[in-house]
Amino acid sequence: MNKNILRPTSLRSQSVSHRSLATCGAAAALGLTTMIAATPAFAQDAEPEEVELETLRIEDDTADVNPYTQKGAPYKARISADPRRVKPLAETPATITVITESQIEEAGTTDLKEILSQQPGVTIGTGENGNAFGDRYIIRGEEARSDVFVDGLRDPGMTTRESFAVDQIEITKGPSATFAGRGATGGAVNAITKQASTDYNFSRVDLGIGTDNLYRGTIDTNWLLSDNAAIRANLLYSNQDVPGRDPANRERWGAAISGTLQVSDAVRFSLDYYHLTANDKPDLGSYVTASTADGYGEPFDDIPAFTQDGDFLKSDVDTVTGRIFIEPFDGFKIVNSTRYGESSNGYVTTGARGGVDGATIALSDHQGWQEVRYFVNQFNAISSFDTGSLAHTLIVGSEYSDHKVTNGVYSITNSGATNCTVSGRGGTRPGYCITDTDGNLIVEPDAIRSLLGREITRDGSDSVWQVSALSFYAMDTVDITPWLSINGGVRLDATDFSLATRGEDYRQNQTLWNGHAGISVKPVDEMMLYASWGTAKNINGGESDLGSNCGYGGFCVDPVNPAVSGRPESSTSFEAGLKWDLFDDRFLLTAAVFQTTKSDIFELGSDDYSIEGAINTGKTRVKGIELGVVGNITDRLSGQIGVVIMDAEVLESIDPDNVGLTLSNFADTQATAQIRYQATEQFAFGATATYKSAMYAGQPDSAASFNETAGRYSYRVPSYAVVDAFAQYKFNEHFSGRINVQNVGDADYYTAAYRSGAFLYKGDERRATVTLTGRF
Repeated sequence: MNKNILRPTSLRSQSVSHRSLATCGAAAALGLTTMIAATPAFAQDAEPEEVELETLRIEDDTADVNPYTQKGAPYKARISADPRRVKPLAETPATITVITESQIEEAGTTDLKEILSQQPGVTIGTGENGNAFGDRYIIRGEEARSDVFVDGLRDPGMTTRESFAVDQIEITKGPSATFAGRGATGGAVNAITKQASTDYNFSRVDLGIGTDNLYRGTIDTNWLLSDNAAIRANLLYSNQDVPGRDPANRERWGAAISGTLQVSDAVRFSLDYYHLTANDKPDLGSYVTASTADGYGEPFDDIPAFTQDGDFLKSDVDTVTGRIFIEPFDGFKIVNSTRYGESSNGYVTTGARGGVDGATIALSDHQGWQEVRYFVNQFNAISSFDTGSLAHTLIVGSEYSDHKVTNGVYSITNSGATNCTVSGRGGTRPGYCITDTDGNLIVEPDAIRSLLGREITRDGSDSVWQVSALSFYAMDTVDITPWLSINGGVRLDATDFSLATRGEDYRQNQTLWNGHAGISVKPVDEMMLYASWGTAKNINGGESDLGSNCGYGGFCVDPVNPAVSGRPESSTSFEAGLKWDLFDDRFLLTAAVFQTTKSDIFELGSDDYSIEGAINTGKTRVKGIELGVVGNITDRLSGQIGVVIMDAEVLESIDPDNVGLTLSNFADTQATAQIRYQATEQFAFGATATYKSAMYAGQPDSAASFNETAGRYSYRVPSYAVVDAFAQYKFNEHFSGRINVQNVGDADYYTAAYRSGAFLYKGDERRATVTLTGRF
């Protein structure tokens, strides 16, 4: 909602927005009528602006600008959109990285996976036959693919996620199960969506065209139905070839409709509908050769695109969310949110693997589908009150969720003529190769896409996974003095788990207790020092796409005692840090040291396939330091810079050879900088640079694969640095244009590797886009 705030005179002054003048018109009784008599009451999509008067400063939040950012600093989020984060981010004792709408737009990133892969402390994971392809994130070394939230509610399932309807993305790092529930060991991702506003009508259209047949269009429009009701629509269509990897491509279309109704001063309703279809022809990139005693194996940079004509990765998401906001009096509010959603994810993809000679490249199938249904209701009562000299902000909440996932397979018949012999766990068999033992192509490049001659039929389900949870939590933030604050919380999750496979049915009921506590002090104005502690737990089989496959988070069955499901995996984190708000709260400096120890990790065997009748035998530790700055560095220069240096180590394992190794797909040094310079009132330019150190392939939550004979990790993902650039020009108050160039240096870089090196995700090659924006 639009909020006008009357404050003491500021030393700063800014230009007068149309909306600010229109608001001033309502204050004629204050003698301001002459200032606005000739001003039109029509608002544009602009940053919040101020009017400096003799004794008052009037500020305005425009509806089509992210309401959570700091005024005048569009890269700096001021608050979290989660109402349970009761302090401004600069006073929240936790590491929370926020990517604002302005950053997302100017960086030219669209898919959530693309956005998160640029963030320090976050890496990407791979899929396989048993582990569904789709968005997979690893935060501070821990699997987080089920720890994705939208507006504070869990968004389950392996799907593709887009940013067209997002105001900002919040990444909480470190165990946060008090807020998130089960899981959330390394952290959680919360996407905040755009909401309808009763401020005024506005529309925005973005049209983009680029290299590799890129076309993208979005519409963002808000209509006032009355003084108390509004509806907002965000629409998307996008299509592009994967740069340099034809015939791989990506297609998206989506709609997000949001409505709001102000019933009274104390009661407001909102209702949202979201749909996204992502229809890809995926490219699994390349493969990396095994390490030897002479050195690490290298990726095959020159491997031609091998995506087959029949390949697909299709995700569909439909959700409906209703919310009730009740604020009967100052200092007390109730927020109740309910969501029902359905999603599906199906894929048949082609992987490449090298032969024992390292030169032969053979193709392989990866396939599966899942259908997800979920319901969640979350209730929060938030009260601010005093007990003597202590100021409290107390949150009492509950949540009920029911998630059901049906997993299945496709039947694939490859009718193309085989041309080589390949080996696998089942022995040798005829196969499909694109190079010979000397590395020479044996298939014409244009014929590779039809080499397998696929015929695909969807088969039935092979597992049904379901978890329902009833949760209760309480959190309190207590300001003891203006310079001393403490906070803490506890959460109970009562879970009911069931897994039905083609052979067995499993069921477990577990109660998870988690908590957090922290203390913060302000030795000087605007500076906060803090220390915090937090826990997280997860049930056996907590990942929904794996059935009874213990790897990657599937349900682990002890063959000696099948009825025993084991203790929950448990993590504990300690963090100490500093946050310093500078330059009139438009620049934030952060620093944190942290350590997360995860114990009772589910393991069954000394390698990925053997079963030795043991669970809860693993223990890992991740520790590090993270530094960050965000906001306005000068009047013209703004940005966000983050650096994290971490160390991961396996402390205990059923396989003693794993002890001391690092975790898989874990980059111990990561850095990202997005910088923007406003050269003139009309022209701005900037760049985004991302660095990730080397990573090593392996299974999540366990040691990276190690070759004892070679004396080094088996499969390495090389370190990389990528630079993107943008420039934008504002033609007038209605029209602007932006040019984005991704991967300016056209670097060959890779973001994750499967545990056998059989496929290696390749980052996009250079691409350029021109986007025109109209605001009306």
